[in-house]
Amino acid sequence: MNTIYDFKLTLQTGKPLHLKHYQDKPILIVNTASKCKFTPQYEELQDIWSIYRHYGVAVIGVPSGDFGKQEFETNEEIQKFCREYYNVGFFLCQKCHVKGENAIPLFQWLAKQGGILSIPRWNFYKYVINRQGHLFRWFTSITKPSSKKIKNAIERVYYDN
Repeated sequence: MNTIYDFKLTLQTGKPLHLKHYQDKPILIVNTASKCKFTPQYEELQDIWSIYRHYGVAVIGVPSGDFGKQEFETNEEIQKFCREYYNVGFFLCQKCHVKGENAIPLFQWLAKQGGILSIPRWNFYKYVINRQGHLFRWFTSITKPSSKKIKNAIERVYYDN
């Protein structure tokens, strides 16, 4: 797999999300969890999506219970929680593994792109993908989605030819 466009994810609805449909557009991928101290970042992710979606930016939440089992058991519970408490409108995928040998191929690829330090060590790691389909920058859980660092990365990717 050479670019992110080689991957597809499965949305909460069960429909496939082919990342090739976001070719030449910035993508923000975040491993999420519903019962974590960083869970309020859902609100900021929604804000980021609301601001940048008109520019074609995709925000994709990838729920995982890999860290402290801080995610609901079923996709239905995750979807209900995210809609009721955070009014999530951005893409939300089905629950999956994001670390170790059981990590989904996308997160294995992200680990190769960013190196060992980019492998999520907790929920809400963020990955900005450039318009060529490669990892541009990654951020740890403590970097809020509303931070200048993330906004600048998205805007830089958007305006970079």
